[in-house]
Amino acid sequence: MTGSSLAIDISKVDDKTRTTARDCIAVEEPLEIQLSSATASGSAAKSISITMRTPGDDGELALGFLLTEGIIRSADQVASVTHTGPDDEDGLQNTIRVELQADVDVALDKLERHFYTTSSCGVCGKASLDALHVSGQESLGQHTTTFPRDVIIALPDRVRLLQPLFSATGGLHAAAIFTADGEIVIVKEDVGRHNATDKVIGALLISGRLPGNKFGLLVSGRASFELMQKALVAGIPFLAAVGAPSSLAVQTARKFDMTLVGFLRDSTFNIYAGAARIGN
Repeated sequence: MTGSSLAIDISKVDDKTRTTARDCIAVEEPLEIQLSSATASGSAAKSISITMRTPGDDGELALGFLLTEGIIRSADQVASVTHTGPDDEDGLQNTIRVELQADVDVALDKLERHFYTTSSCGVCGKASLDALHVSGQESLGQHTTTFPRDVIIALPDRVRLLQPLFSATGGLHAAAIFTADGEIVIVKEDVGRHNATDKVIGALLISGRLPGNKFGLLVSGRASFELMQKALVAGIPFLAAVGAPSSLAVQTARKFDMTLVGFLRDSTFNIYAGAARIGN
């Protein structure tokens, strides 16, 4: 076990034979995200999320999650990000604690939403589309960077070459940040699309590159509401998905003047919102 993948013995069956073989599978482990603030009574840590993830880049995942859920607004509000607790039997630490700066006022005892995330569904009990306006999110229509069609079409194959764990296991999603000239800035892999997205957004946050209004976000699989929300909060106006979008993802893109591309495969794609950002 390497942390992100695990080699196991399996039986391979075809129409004539059954043979023993070695296979590599993606690791899925729970990660508890804790938040600690000096303004809270006793600075006690509060567990605010449990997500099933592929180990690796846990700090980026935690910070991306906290940012896109509106709990923090910048990297300056974070004092430290550390794994805590004992190692499990595989040597993994599955709890990460984010300590906020002393001047950040977060009422931990009043955090009413307790998030349980699975690798397939994203954040369960997600608030409605209207809640994004309540939280202060605004249109991204003023960000007009154009992404050429040939750049968009080339993205899936180019990102696939940067997915070593997918190549080994065939069982991981990816999220990638890219520029209008086709530079792949960051690629992260995870069993969950939303986790991979939190990881790339967390990496942008740590490196001081948010809001990401000159970037695009590519996700494997479908485009869901929670992925559109994460892109919106990060200031990323362009989201491309290899799979289909949901109705709420399309509504979100249109309401906040974002670009949404779906079914990006085999040199074709569909534009569901924001066609003006796509060049010839």
